[in-house]
Amino acid sequence: MSDMRARRGGKKTFLFNMIIVGQAGLGKSTFINTLTNHPTIPKRQCDDPAQCTLEKTVDIQAYTVETDEDGMKMQLTVVDTPGFGDNIDSSTHFNEILSYIEHQYDDVLAEQSKIKRNPKFQDSRIHVLLYFIPPTGHALREIDIELMKRLCGRVNILPCIAKADTLTPKELAAFKKRIMEAIAVNEIQLFDFPYDENEDDDETIQENLELRSLLPFAVVGSDDTLLVNGRTLRARQYPWGIVEVENMKHCDVAQLRSVLLSTHVQELKELTHDVIYEAYRSEKLSQLEGLAEKLAELNMQAQEQQPGSV
Repeated sequence: MSDMRARRGGKKTFLFNMIIVGQAGLGKSTFINTLTNHPTIPKRQCDDPAQCTLEKTVDIQAYTVETDEDGMKMQLTVVDTPGFGDNIDSSTHFNEILSYIEHQYDDVLAEQSKIKRNPKFQDSRIHVLLYFIPPTGHALREIDIELMKRLCGRVNILPCIAKADTLTPKELAAFKKRIMEAIAVNEIQLFDFPYDENEDDDETIQENLELRSLLPFAVVGSDDTLLVNGRTLRARQYPWGIVEVENMKHCDVAQLRSVLLSTHVQELKELTHDVIYEAYRSEKLSQLEGLAEKLAELNMQAQEQQPGSV
């Protein structure tokens, strides 16, 4: 596994693109603003689920922010998908998100096919999809399963339990277990922090095993900062106490932040380019080759049917 930690402190700015998907009211915008420590996604009236029901299509919007995590500079583009899951029939929403992801691959494929390429071409391929799951405490819904099944062949997926602080630790552990069982039964391929026992060192293997055990990540976001034990922290205040967003005992945001902004950036990019994009590229070129053969066959048949043809 390529280790980004060896590259920290360099002057190069890394480009990283993620898409966040989930129904309205799960705190996706708040989480991204928490993740980047910046108002990356502006508040919108449609954050109210009652208003979001007015949206019939997924309003895909991209936001870009500069981050600096542990000395690693990054240009992070976050693609938001307000409107997802708000219709009774969400099949069109699946197609809109899939089409957006594939369109980014098509742009790269078209650029690579040029004799003279644009040196300023911006690679907008999506490196990871964060899928927000409602904190029902029960099981994955059909829409959750269908979305991840349709997209797992096109993008690295990391499932997240939204508003995880609404569940007790016991409920959260049981919910995580049921989610991962459903993902296994439905053969949904996640980015599950793969490692190579022959190539990776013990530290890397242990780190990935620990991150894998956290799936799906328990997420809590907050726009507020509170003074906790003399420190100003992002947190949520409840009558019974305080939930600290960066406290690993309270949720998994700190670990997820590290994955997305530091330790696994390069691996997610490499998997996107070397595995997912290459599979898409081969599939696309095979389709074009088949179409060319079909057109040639039809052309030959047309010529044979012309008067005077031998």
